Amino acid sequence: MIYLIDWLALSRLPFMSVGLLPFILGTALAYKLVRVFDPIVFLLGCAGAFLIMLSTYFAGEYSDQREDALSPPNKFSGGSRVMQQGRIPEAAPLFAALAALLLALLIGFCLQFGLKTGPLTLLLGIIGMIGGFFYSVRPVRWVSSGLGELWIAFCYGWLAVATGYYLQAGSFQPLVHWLSIPIGLTIFNVILLNEFSDYDADRQTGKKNILVRLGGPAGGAKLYGLVSLLSWFAVVATTLAGIKPLFLLIYLPVFVLSAILTLLVLKGPKKLEQLCGLNILVNLGTSLSYLIYLYVQ
Repeated sequence: MIYLIDWLALSRLPFMSVGLLPFILGTALAYKLVRVFDPIVFLLGCAGAFLIMLSTYFAGEYSDQREDALSPPNKFSGGSRVMQQGRIPEAAPLFAALAALLLALLIGFCLQFGLKTGPLTLLLGIIGMIGGFFYSVRPVRWVSSGLGELWIAFCYGWLAVATGYYLQAGSFQPLVHWLSIPIGLTIFNVILLNEFSDYDADRQTGKKNILVRLGGPAGGAKLYGLVSLLSWFAVVATTLAGIKPLFLLIYLPVFVLSAILTLLVLKGPKKLEQLCGLNILVNLGTSLSYLIYLYVQ
């Protein structure tokens, strides 16, 4: 039982929501625009997305053991601490990550060739695998290239929404791209703020993420503010691309939370763990606001 609990901790299950909710949004958008919904495709697609994220988190736990050991405790960054306590064999997460990728690939074959979801199905999944698995794993290690945060914004933004839509509709609509932009920008800020508490550990171990390249939290706070501003403009832009202005009322609580967080970060963030938790709510709230809008329309 304890061993199972350790693996569940390693899986970071609560963080699956930031990828699954945009995927569900893409599915809901396909039903709204072209009235298609296949429950088997949806469930298999969710399973594939879950496995790719699981692989990403396992690979991160395996590859970031040195940094995580030096980072201060934080529920939202610095890993699960399972590896540092020696409760799971060191190489086990890497093998589990590879197994999850193989299962996700198998689901991709079933979707594309069995359920005929379209010729881009496997490609979309493989792009997610490349972005997720190699986010932490050497020799690619996107997180140290300065591109890691951009990969996360792309995979948890456009890729998740677009894949949810494509698996149902077999094509893309312009609105898919517009809706994915604020979601991608807010998840970028989630990753960026999570790096604040790990800054010293990342710098000491040579993990050259964007925060390290910016010289620390002072530079990171300015980037956070800029990305928040862009996300608000992106939300307004979706109302010019086909979303009715009613959406802005639904989104208003999320905007207020985002604005308060941005001011706190720009002032010099304190109580980082609480701010990181609220920051995730901004990302989830953005996706959920669009889902509520689609439901009430």
